[in-house]
Amino acid sequence: MTATVQTRARIGPVAANPYPWPYDGSVDAARTALICIDWQVDFCGPGGYVDRMGYDIGLTRAGLPATARMLEHARATGMLVIHTREGHSPDLSDLPANKRWRSARIGAEIGSAGPAGRILVRGEPGWQIVPEVAPVPGEVLLDKPGKGAFYATNLDLVLRTNGITHLVLTGITTDVCVHTTMREANDRGYECLVLSDCTGATDPANHDAALHMVTMQGGVFGAVATSTAVIEGTTR
Repeated sequence: MTATVQTRARIGPVAANPYPWPYDGSVDAARTALICIDWQVDFCGPGGYVDRMGYDIGLTRAGLPATARMLEHARATGMLVIHTREGHSPDLSDLPANKRWRSARIGAEIGSAGPAGRILVRGEPGWQIVPEVAPVPGEVLLDKPGKGAFYATNLDLVLRTNGITHLVLTGITTDVCVHTTMREANDRGYECLVLSDCTGATDPANHDAALHMVTMQGGVFGAVATSTAVIEGTTR
């Protein structure tokens, strides 16, 4: 009897800017992680941190439909899926004084009570990931106290333990937590791709500028593409 050979999905080359991604032509989906950064009520839901600051949450929610599609694709092709949440312990012992001061200055003090519970505090309703892109059992859920997903977390250990070499990034906001994570990952040798339609910022100009920065110097931090390009660039 002849054994059935199962073909594993490969990603790439993906139509991206400024180069077809990944740099090494293609990658096994099992060596690729989809990182969904901070899709929390506090950043894209009513009554959360961003809403309390007075920004338009329609801008931070803009990438949700494409991210939901990308999640389906990642799950179907065997990519490692990682979700992150930014937040602080209930006693605020891990909240830097200057971060608390800045948030208070703009009317949304971290730790204070709001419509979605205490702002950016772990365990509160606002800290939870919105249902459109919620984790499913078996996916990595990583909590972080800062902007970058590598800072004060075990993300690098999780990636290396699972043999991950390539990262696809979604999340909010493009110019802060997503960009910081991409820069951290690039310095650690990961080949990065940020999805323009799966990200968002509180200011469209900041979103565009953050994506443009990635493309400078031949792709100083990696490359930029759409979720559609990744899906179309995947073979099984």
